[in-house]
Amino acid sequence: MIVFPAIDLKAGQVVRLSEGEMDSATVYADDPAAQAVQFSEQGAEFLHVVDLDGAFAGKPENAEAVEAIVEAFPGHVQLGGGIRNAATVERWFNLGVSRLVIGTAALKDSEFVKAAAKQWEGGIVVAVDARDGMVATDGWAEKSDMPVIDLARRFEDAGVASLLFTDVGRDGLLKGCNIGATVELAQQVDLPVIASGGVKGIDDIHMLKLQEGAGIEGVITGRAIFEGRLDLATAIAMANRE
Repeated sequence: MIVFPAIDLKAGQVVRLSEGEMDSATVYADDPAAQAVQFSEQGAEFLHVVDLDGAFAGKPENAEAVEAIVEAFPGHVQLGGGIRNAATVERWFNLGVSRLVIGTAALKDSEFVKAAAKQWEGGIVVAVDARDGMVATDGWAEKSDMPVIDLARRFEDAGVASLLFTDVGRDGLLKGCNIGATVELAQQVDLPVIASGGVKGIDDIHMLKLQEGAGIEGVITGRAIFEGRLDLATAIAMANRE
């Protein structure tokens, strides 16, 4: 199982939001590239980066910070936020990003996402962001009338690498990951699932590891690491246990 430490970008800084609310941002670092290197030194081989401004604007807004992270981090960078067209997809892959996470466009322009998944094999992750069981879009600011499972199933045979499931109501709140809903999704679709939202400590990592066989590919964690509630090296060691 992969542990993805998260770097969320707002105005070039490393921040965390509560429930996706931009005015709730807590700043944790001013140098995203240095933070990426620190995660690498703690054993991380994968990194999850989100352009928060881009998610709301619908286009990349923290390109300079992302480029610095990709250059500094020796492992694989997974990037989301504001990826809505083929030109943006090509730009990021050419820069060296390993995987792109697409959420809003997965609901609003599924053919674009399917075409990208076909062109960039193994490179596209579909974000299935849930608010009360329905898909949230546009930086989680909007709630659609599409059930999460329906969106997930839309991409089962599209060639996407995995699904990223976030319970928006828990994100950044340290309430604990919604393991039940995450595992339920993994069992209902023929795609690996990455857990996200609310991880509060090592118990979440342990419980998700126990469900790895159900299709849990990995887990994203940010605030718990930044606030010292979860030791990244310990989490990675647990996730790597046979």
